[in-house]
Amino acid sequence: PSAHTVCRTLRASSPDTLGEILRLATAAFAIAITFMMIMTIVGNILVIIAVLTSRSLKGAQNLFLVSLAAADILVATLIIPFSLANELQGYWAFSSIWCEIYLALDVLFCTSSIVHLCAIALDRYLSISRPVSYGAKRTPSSIKAAIIVVWLISAVISFPPLLTLDKSEGGEETCELNNERWYILYSTIGSFFAPCVIMILVYVRIYQIAKQHTRCPPGKKQKAVAGRNANVAASEAVPKLSEHAAPAQKSSSAIPQSDSQILSAVPNKEYKNTMATSSGTKLVSEGTPPIQGTPVSRRKAMVNREKRFTFVLAVVMGVFVICWFPFFFSYSLQAVCPETCRIPDPLFKFFFWIGYCNSCLNPVIYTIFNKDFRKAFKRILCRDTKGTFF
Repeated sequence: PSAHTVCRTLRASSPDTLGEILRLATAAFAIAITFMMIMTIVGNILVIIAVLTSRSLKGAQNLFLVSLAAADILVATLIIPFSLANELQGYWAFSSIWCEIYLALDVLFCTSSIVHLCAIALDRYLSISRPVSYGAKRTPSSIKAAIIVVWLISAVISFPPLLTLDKSEGGEETCELNNERWYILYSTIGSFFAPCVIMILVYVRIYQIAKQHTRCPPGKKQKAVAGRNANVAASEAVPKLSEHAAPAQKSSSAIPQSDSQILSAVPNKEYKNTMATSSGTKLVSEGTPPIQGTPVSRRKAMVNREKRFTFVLAVVMGVFVICWFPFFFSYSLQAVCPETCRIPDPLFKFFFWIGYCNSCLNPVIYTIFNKDFRKAFKRILCRDTKGTFF
């Protein structure tokens, strides 16, 4: 056949070929999003079980991760399926009431995720900058109260503007956020940019404190404090010794004042322990615990674990910003310069779905970067019960 005939045949078949490609692309997209939903639900359920059952992850601060995982599970169950149906059908096939609820929950869960990350950053900062005073206040009750405050702040940011949304009536409805300039600026600043700036500033401060600790390790500080405490204990012991020795001096002035005889003259109820120092043997009251190497090593291990976990959470925050920044930046451009900065619709939708992908990434990050989570996930998934693996 001639070249003209071949070209005519290709042109005739091209619509069918394009249609087939579009159908395959749509099917692949639906399968990928469905897989993402399943991974989000399963992965975050594992995170919740790991924190609640693993001894190494039972710190009160990890309740923030439980709440964050719950928000991601809600995104995967209440938001993504309806977003996928809306994308595949090209219109909103559900009621207008559910559209309002869906939009409100969508903004709420996204806002709560970044506010959770802000709260986690502040918790890290306080635990590093004020380890003693904040450590005493860092109880499960206080963390739960902070989580409630996080959800309330998210609701305050998310819900009020949604009350002004326009509702479509009849026919094939569209379910979209308000495109008015004030709403776009309010939602992007309140739900993303302001919390993001707070997170970055807090983590810069955490980095500065960690750098100071690297220059002067905590172990050296503890030794210096321990030395000062020992001197204070010894100086406090002197007046008490003189009080006990005074009656003996009245009865007999020939009693020598050497360390060994003072030890025998002191009642055993108050001074049962002695401590060897560079200047000799010192008395230590019963309430003063002897200095040992084990608590110091435990403290160092705890500090190292806090540093590693701070790094993991920094990665979580970085990934969150990378996933959601393109969407919020392009969405804010619609308010700043709607005519000149218009982004192609396919690219905007791509940014939209990349943001949702963040919900399934946190369990992956925990697995890659944190040994405690790896052990907990392995124990949950590979539990051996009477010789059978589940």
